[in-house]
Amino acid sequence: MSPTQFTFSAAFLMGLAGLAFHRIHLLSALLCLEGMMLSLFLALSLWTLELNSTNFAATPLLLLAFSACEASAGLSLLVATARTHGTDRMQNLTLLQC
Repeated sequence: MSPTQFTFSAAFLMGLAGLAFHRIHLLSALLCLEGMMLSLFLALSLWTLELNSTNFAATPLLLLAFSACEASAGLSLLVATARTHGTDRMQNLTLLQC
């Protein structure tokens, strides 16, 4: 495994670990998801550069577009949650509240 592959794998796994273990606030979970998507985007970009092929050139841009959509949906959920519940703590978010 090359050092660049190790770096992107470690960045993805750190984002995954942050998502799994530090889910106190919704904003921190969204930031971990964004870090994971950014490491995937950079890894895919370098992968297409290493292949020297134009067949996969649109793949990183497609991932970046999905990442932007995911970020906008996450931020809108964060704003809606903060307005209805008064906080973004994950512990207070249950579907059983009236």
